[in-house]
Amino acid sequence: MTSLVDEPAGAAGAGAIPQAAPGGFGLSRRFALRVPQLAFGTVVWAVLALLLIVPILFFLVMAFSPRLLGQGRSWFTLGSFRQVFTGFFAHSLVDSLWLSVACALLAVAIALALAWGVQRTDMPGKRVWPLAVWSLLLMPSFLVAEGWEYLLQPHGVLDQFGIPSAWAYSIFFGPAGVVFVDTMAIVPFCYMAVSVSLANLGSELEDAARVHGAGRWRTARVVIPILAPAIMSALAIGFAETISDFGVAATLAASANFPVATYSLFNAVNNLPANFGAAAAISWILVATAAIPIALQARALRGRSYSVLSGRSRQPSRRRLTTRGKVMAVGGASLLFLLALGAPILGAVFASLLNNFGVSLSASAFTLANYRLVFDGTAGLAGPLEYSSILGVVTATIVAALGLVVARMMTARGVGAVGKLIDLVLIGSVALPGIVLGAGYIFAFNLSIANRLGVALYGTTTLLAMGYVATSLPSQARLMVGPVSQLQESLLYAARVHGAGSVRAWARSALPVLSRLLLWAWLLTFAKTLLEYPVSSLLYPPGNTPVAVAINNFVGTSAHYGEATAMSVLAMLEMFGVIAAGLAAFRLLAPRGWQRIGGFIDG
Repeated sequence: MTSLVDEPAGAAGAGAIPQAAPGGFGLSRRFALRVPQLAFGTVVWAVLALLLIVPILFFLVMAFSPRLLGQGRSWFTLGSFRQVFTGFFAHSLVDSLWLSVACALLAVAIALALAWGVQRTDMPGKRVWPLAVWSLLLMPSFLVAEGWEYLLQPHGVLDQFGIPSAWAYSIFFGPAGVVFVDTMAIVPFCYMAVSVSLANLGSELEDAARVHGAGRWRTARVVIPILAPAIMSALAIGFAETISDFGVAATLAASANFPVATYSLFNAVNNLPANFGAAAAISWILVATAAIPIALQARALRGRSYSVLSGRSRQPSRRRLTTRGKVMAVGGASLLFLLALGAPILGAVFASLLNNFGVSLSASAFTLANYRLVFDGTAGLAGPLEYSSILGVVTATIVAALGLVVARMMTARGVGAVGKLIDLVLIGSVALPGIVLGAGYIFAFNLSIANRLGVALYGTTTLLAMGYVATSLPSQARLMVGPVSQLQESLLYAARVHGAGSVRAWARSALPVLSRLLLWAWLLTFAKTLLEYPVSSLLYPPGNTPVAVAINNFVGTSAHYGEATAMSVLAMLEMFGVIAAGLAAFRLLAPRGWQRIGGFIDG
């Protein structure tokens, strides 16, 4: 018993042990205990440097100092910036700026109206609309653009059904169509930014406004300014997402002769010879312009308080809509998702089933021949689907595991400046356009120094997989930070007390709590990787074409047009099918305790 009483005192006075022990044994022991932790942290930092820091840093330095990287004679020059501020490059930058502003404003207006209906009224279908938002978030913008192309093009689906579409085609294949598709693509981001704030906003302000005789619109004018942080955040996200989009830029915008910055960057890298200087200068401008709305947001909110959530906040009562109001609300939301999702999906499905465009519609016009050609045709599109599926599984597994490790490093007790530095790297990477990341990989891993170091990754599947991991890891790691930070250390301590090692303690105590989080991280990463386009278009190796690149390559060819439409449908079915199967398997196979804790998106 004496030893049990004396042991805490010894632990409390552990600082005295090194003084009494010869040779500084206590200090050496503490250092030895920290060696595994330091080694592990070094490995994680090396991975982050290889994936994110070094390629982008080398590429951006190229805009100022080509000689430093053996690419020119100038140690310092602004020639690349002078080049991109003139002619075609300048035109594309101007188009990107006004396009991003217009789309952000429209998307915030749409998202605010939808969130208000879902969160503050008794609008029917409150569970359906958030699911539709998630579906829209997962749908790649290039597939939405191509789905509308299947519908509206000459001899397309509408023409096949005898519906004139020439007038719609002339409008859609231009700036108006680009604004529309890009706006629909960023509505989910804006919705998520404003819906939580609306849900947390108490009813005190609305009640006070109504007591003083304010009507519906004057009450809204009182409440909406309180949502300024959320609205400005949505504007910043919408602007950044639009200016960095490549899917619409490489499909609809390119077909409509509407140049934007991301496609100009792609051309600068993809042409022979590659113009890495101009590409790096455009990258600087894209990153800088994405930071503009964030800076404006900080300036506008400086010195103002928007704190309305307290212990006395009352849950807002949902406004009861009239029958006419419900019809209008449901009709407006239905029209939104019909235009954003329904029409392009139907366009792709019908285009894949119709035998010949331009022939009058009949029963014989419907066929499954295009789907058979995917697997048996001369284009060989089954290979790209299998290739992207394998890469999706590998990428999702790596991102889920590495993202958890990074999130743990950021939230561990006493992490200090290291956690803040990792957070800074991740936030900067989230804001980085995917096309910039791909261009950075091409440049950095094609340098002679990479070959001298034995890093011969250029033109390989390994480099493409690294690009996929680099695009998904920052956002998924940031997504995991919140749930991982809620994990109590006592769970791990209890497992260790009962004899479990570090790995087993995590597997037995932490994994059940974080299981649903890891499942969603895996599913979202797989879905994004399967149809990822910007990085795929720049990094895919010869002889192995990702499915997104294969679809876009064959959409413009009459010989394999039907196969490309069928491939689009199959890829969408696989994407949503894997998500549904993963969630179903979790509900059927996971222990009941795992399903009761660690709630996440589907909780």
